[in-house]
Amino acid sequence: MTTDGQQLLLEARKGDGATLGRLLEQYRNYLRVLARIEIGRKLQGKVDASDLVQEVFLDAHRYFPQFRGTAEPQFAQWLREILAGTLANQVRRYFGTQARDLRLERSIAADLDHSSMALAGMPVDPHSSPSEQVMRGEQSLQVAEAISLLSPDYQSVIVLRHLEGLTFPQIAERMDRSVDSVEKLWLRGLTQLRKSFGGAL
Repeated sequence: MTTDGQQLLLEARKGDGATLGRLLEQYRNYLRVLARIEIGRKLQGKVDASDLVQEVFLDAHRYFPQFRGTAEPQFAQWLREILAGTLANQVRRYFGTQARDLRLERSIAADLDHSSMALAGMPVDPHSSPSEQVMRGEQSLQVAEAISLLSPDYQSVIVLRHLEGLTFPQIAERMDRSVDSVEKLWLRGLTQLRKSFGGAL
């Protein structure tokens, strides 16, 4: 979160709903990317990531008075927990289980945490060292924003390759394309993603 984002969090804690709305908007693409990964694993073709994020925002507005954190990592973790609960509800809905399953929610929450770390560690700068990539954890929002600006095909191949960890043949099957075309899409998409950072990462 930027310094501006930290200020929005502090102001939102004072009960300003409009400020909370502006703060949540900073997380829209981040949450959408995380939701998309989890949908791909468990709910392929059944739900829309943008719809899930809207549900998360509604719950965040409703339950924000109960949020006790004061810093960005706590807020991001809280939003991921809400997203995990929302995703678990969808899994129950589509697979016919009615009772709340805390193990399922914990499993999804762990998956989301892992995906968030993978997002922060995306190789957007080919010259960065592993330690520099680890230090970019706070830039996962910017990486998600940059991914959201790519064409849908580039978004898909980047998410499937780097965040879901699929092989090129698996991606080709998921996208209904040849392996060669998927590899070319991946190279072009990654090049565009790196350019969007202008060497800043």
